[in-house]
Amino acid sequence: MQELSKRTKSFTDSIIRRMTRVSLDYGAINLSQGFPDFEPPKEILDRLKEAADTGPHQYSITWGAPNFREALAKKQSHFMGMDIDPETEIVTTCGSTEAMMTAMMTVANPGDKVIIFSPFYENYGADTILCDALPIYVPLYPPEFNFKIEELEAAFKQSPKALVLCNPSNPCGKVFSEDELKIIAKFAKKYDTYIITDEVYEHIVYKPFKHTYIASLPGMFERTLSCSSLSKTYSITGWRLGYIIASKEIIEVARKVHDFLTVGAAAPLQEAVIAGLKFPDSYYEELLDTYTKKKDLFLNGLKELGIAHTTPQAAYYVLLDISEYGYSDDLEFCMDLAKKVGVGAVPGSSFFNEPVNHLIRLHFAKKDDTLKEALERLADMHILRR
Repeated sequence: MQELSKRTKSFTDSIIRRMTRVSLDYGAINLSQGFPDFEPPKEILDRLKEAADTGPHQYSITWGAPNFREALAKKQSHFMGMDIDPETEIVTTCGSTEAMMTAMMTVANPGDKVIIFSPFYENYGADTILCDALPIYVPLYPPEFNFKIEELEAAFKQSPKALVLCNPSNPCGKVFSEDELKIIAKFAKKYDTYIITDEVYEHIVYKPFKHTYIASLPGMFERTLSCSSLSKTYSITGWRLGYIIASKEIIEVARKVHDFLTVGAAAPLQEAVIAGLKFPDSYYEELLDTYTKKKDLFLNGLKELGIAHTTPQAAYYVLLDISEYGYSDDLEFCMDLAKKVGVGAVPGSSFFNEPVNHLIRLHFAKKDDTLKEALERLADMHILRR
């Protein structure tokens, strides 16, 4: 038998999804994979019921149903502060995972270099490698997870084709400030580099921090592929609805890539979520208020238990410092945490290019009762000390 593809040799299966399976095996509360255990908005579910009866049930236009793109363009034009053309500047994808892969394949050729900040969501390195491109990792330094300007420019001096910008950031919850984005934009223009964003947590940014879309900065729209999804904003992670917003020239290529990857996103789900895309600003204010309360509940609980942790500026993840427990392998710690304590987590090493083995990631996108039960279980985490 001939050898299979060499592309996947350097990475494993998704550690995040693996830890969900581990949580199920041990009956642990799954705080590893970031999805809620509460329902999407009623308006969206009601429209889904109608779509189940009346359709559409066949292919929509491959790059997105016209009414979906129109509603999305109106919403994002409002929040991004720019006029987005639904006919020429949007492609609808099967979740932000496909959006990021499509974006990478749109800009990167084999042998091209791509800058990725570390820590990073695990797909970014894999996306780069699957395109036969080469990742250049630039570290973010805790506790604020800021970058060093000289290290970033050193990466840009290697003539990268693109930079991946997860803002707000998963796993560390960093919000890149406008000043930081201007530095990135300056280098992108100076070294002729594309920016691929992942902005799925754009509406979960805790005060006083503020999310700025790098595409909205002067001269950046034409070199930015803004990727996002509706998963986190409307609690529909299983619907797999994402998108890329970019210039007409970029979208023309992205649509070709998307067409041959997945043909199109689910037509009835596009129809159903339009109700959410038309929500007033008050919905997003209430969403932030909900997650702010969950963050306070969970982080205050960790503090009372004496568990060292980070404080996220956005998104719904928190990194726990497990240095005192005597483990050299954070995956082994997470396995024991699920088996002996009953809480599922993700080893931090899966997010870092650097040799980081003292952090684990939990999320708090759960019902309050679920979070309280998780905290009760975490009170027994001391049993893992060696």
